[in-house]
Amino acid sequence: MVPNTDLEHSTTCPIAVASHTCLCLLCLSSARYFVKVAWAWTLWLLLPFIALTTYQLARRQFRYGRTKSALLVLRRLSALLVGTAVWYLCTELFVYVENLTGECSIQGKPGQPRRLYASKRECRQDSGVWNGFDISGHCFLLSYCAMMILEEVAVLEALSMDHSSKLRVVVNVLFVSLCSLTVIWVFMFLCTALYFHDFSQKLLGVLIGLSAWYGTYRFWYLKPFSPGLPLPNISLSSKKYSYSR
Repeated sequence: MVPNTDLEHSTTCPIAVASHTCLCLLCLSSARYFVKVAWAWTLWLLLPFIALTTYQLARRQFRYGRTKSALLVLRRLSALLVGTAVWYLCTELFVYVENLTGECSIQGKPGQPRRLYASKRECRQDSGVWNGFDISGHCFLLSYCAMMILEEVAVLEALSMDHSSKLRVVVNVLFVSLCSLTVIWVFMFLCTALYFHDFSQKLLGVLIGLSAWYGTYRFWYLKPFSPGLPLPNISLSSKKYSYSR
């Protein structure tokens, strides 16, 4: 999940033209149902996909035994734990920055001293509006999830399965689901770029998301003590292997 800050910035559509208003309403509705649980959607689909493809490659291409293949699957699945940690730490950082840089705008009662609010939560409890630097959690998470999915599905270029295999059907269904999810994340990213946040807040969110992807898949995962890259260690730019159809 991500903080509700993106939706709180716009409860009504800022565009007066009817066609733009319809798009804005669609964006708001989609944000409520998808982006707030974006990491959960990504996690639920990547978990079986990584497990099945890694085990299949380890057994067929690398000729590993069942035990070694299972251990390799666990190692690769730890990338999801890393992603969860990245998501949690970054969203907590965004909340901290917003609380640190913000102040509460609230209509005080006559004769009462002005209260100082330490956090957005306290301000909203008294029906106030918190004005702080709100780094876009949506831009961060959507860019990070999309890049992570693209890295993981690249493994299909090296995966060979029989046409009649039930496993092939399952993997293809997961692949199509992940691709569809990526399309949704790109659409929601465009909605966020159009209707929510200031430019600097969106830009910083994207930069943090891309930095998280680059720091893991392009740096840490190349090291021995890491979850490792998707087998057989191919990246988005590599076209050495082909998916046997």
